[in-house]
Amino acid sequence: MVKLAACLLLVIVIASCGGGGSGGGGSTSPTTPPQPPASEEPPFGLDERPPLADFNLPTEPVAGGELGLERRYPALSFPSALFISPVPGEPSLVVVRQSGTLEAFEDDNASSEAKVVLDLSERILFAGEQGLLGLAFDPDFVSNRFLYVHYSMNNPRRSVIARFSWEPGSDEVDPDSEKIILEVEQPFANHNGGMLAFGPDDMLYIALGDGGSGGDPQNNAQNTQNLLGTILRIDVHPAEPGLPYSIPLDNPFTQNPTILDEIWAFGLRNPFRFSFDRETGKLWLGDVGQRTLEEIDIATGGENFGWRVYEGTMPFDDSENSLPDSSFTPPIYEYGRDQGVAIIGGYVYRGNDIAALAGRYVYTDFGSGNIWALTYDGGKVVGNELIARAESPTSLGEDANGELIVVSRQGELYGFTESGGGNAPDLLSETGLFTDLRNLVVASGLIEYTVNHAFWSDNALKRRWIAVPEAEVIDFEDTEAWNFPVGTITVKHFEMLTIEGNPASAVRLETRVMTRLREGWEAFTYRWNAQGTDATLLSGRQTQILQIQTAAGEQVEQVYSYPSRTDCFRCHTAAADRVLGLNTRQINTEFDYGDVIDNQLRSWNHIGLFRQDIGDDQQYPAYPGIDDATASPDERARTYLDVNCAQCHQPGGTTPVDIDLRFDTPIEQMGIINEVPLAGSLGIEDARIVLPGQPGRSIVIARTSRRDGAAMPPLASHLVDQAGVELLSAWVEAQ
Repeated sequence: MVKLAACLLLVIVIASCGGGGSGGGGSTSPTTPPQPPASEEPPFGLDERPPLADFNLPTEPVAGGELGLERRYPALSFPSALFISPVPGEPSLVVVRQSGTLEAFEDDNASSEAKVVLDLSERILFAGEQGLLGLAFDPDFVSNRFLYVHYSMNNPRRSVIARFSWEPGSDEVDPDSEKIILEVEQPFANHNGGMLAFGPDDMLYIALGDGGSGGDPQNNAQNTQNLLGTILRIDVHPAEPGLPYSIPLDNPFTQNPTILDEIWAFGLRNPFRFSFDRETGKLWLGDVGQRTLEEIDIATGGENFGWRVYEGTMPFDDSENSLPDSSFTPPIYEYGRDQGVAIIGGYVYRGNDIAALAGRYVYTDFGSGNIWALTYDGGKVVGNELIARAESPTSLGEDANGELIVVSRQGELYGFTESGGGNAPDLLSETGLFTDLRNLVVASGLIEYTVNHAFWSDNALKRRWIAVPEAEVIDFEDTEAWNFPVGTITVKHFEMLTIEGNPASAVRLETRVMTRLREGWEAFTYRWNAQGTDATLLSGRQTQILQIQTAAGEQVEQVYSYPSRTDCFRCHTAAADRVLGLNTRQINTEFDYGDVIDNQLRSWNHIGLFRQDIGDDQQYPAYPGIDDATASPDERARTYLDVNCAQCHQPGGTTPVDIDLRFDTPIEQMGIINEVPLAGSLGIEDARIVLPGQPGRSIVIARTSRRDGAAMPPLASHLVDQAGVELLSAWVEAQ
């Protein structure tokens, strides 16, 4: 835990000068107040740098005591269980049974009843390693109610990826709602893989084994003209209607005619289970070995993991290989038959309950039942500890909060226990950031601020604070990103009006906290309870449906998403230096400090928050508000693109298209005017990213105007920013 020490700067006293008596027997009227000299500066919003309270925010995980397993949901059993997943937006879990059913139950340890919500037992091929193998909920499940399954079928033998609909208000998935997404023929009955999951990019990733038998006799894993022995990555929300899926533009082999476009990584034998780290977004997978080694891989896209040329790091069959050794990516870790016979894979633990597991990859082996916690420093494995043992574990899973569940083939579910240790605060009230949660009174040292042009957040109301530790300072830049010292804390609080125009109807949604560590920034999201009395730390993305009464009196439903830590850094990109909203153009505006209204740059400079004296705030640029009539449409539109889009769309950003939407980029260098869209035309004839004078044929307008898989921004938002669309449309019209 970090203790931010108090630092109180000297108060700068502004002297006042009163009127005095005059010579010759004259006097000043007693009713005339003393007047300050004309040269005296107006008062500052902040007169001193407030001392910092002690904040209870983590800088690194705190190790705990001994670990073990205990039965969870002891009244329930699911024979042939293969996987477990939380139901997004609901306090329920779903178990996948290989025999063909999905069974749901309330996430309460006292639950005694599970219900079959989908029965495919008459449809699937259930034998050996075949059956119902995987489940993934759509990233927008709360609104579209789609879920995806991976199962086996016969005549011909094949793996099927299919989508089903779970109708709102229903306790069953409609078996007749099936839409086939993908089918892959399987030559043998084993090595089907089975896992499927949505990545932090909302693409669907699918694990397929090498087709089976032993030793990959057809060399499928190295034959990139089929889909066996791979991890696939597809977009199941294609822009073109009627397609079951599309190929993401940034898939690694789309420019290689010898490798199918769907392939994300290949050279795998049987990647039965993989997962995404909730914090880093990295894909971790366990690949079951042939007869010697079990391996753990990290796939970032484009890897050939070597099977069947290699089993782990050992040569296996080089008879048909023409590639150099440098073509293969070795595992980050492997173990032999003395430890197990079939790696199941697992998860990087990002829950809150077991401090000793924080940040470690927890995985297991079906044969030995061993469960390990592997420590990875980003470049190599630095530890691997045996922590528990389970009976015939077929999977690990996560609940909605990132707590791990061990699934046994016999049907029991287990959770981890710890005898001691500590972790990040589970509750916002435990962080020390607020002295009065009911009235949102912050602790000493947190300075409230506002911004000129707010990021679109689906009509949420926001408040913001910053704390800079001890005598540390901010490196100020005129137009570039500021640099913040270690220990800096930013807080952003979200509320929503449930009755449009009525401030009394505001409900508290979330409070996001970012802390500057030595190695970079960490992000936390606290979701408020229904009573608005406290907020709980989240480890994964969550979604809620809000009931909103419009100004016309209509009752509507609004989907609201709470971001995971990975989601936070999809917007707070490295290219944008992680911190958004804390820069000169945003902070250069007035703020009501209570007794004084003052420019924020002026006040912050006065109390010494910046490394150098920045002088007069009027010399610096400022963003216009979206409805600022004193600014030109071009200034406002360019500001909108910078604030809402440029954190990804700039050099070094996270998007595969080469455009630069930063405010200072000359328009002819933005890569958007009359440019053909590389990520699809969305069905628009002869579309351009920006077609001057024609908003209807401009992709930037089309993407901003929708909230499906082709929407911009690509996550978290479920409402179109109509004011933003109108502003951008007028801008395109005027080009």
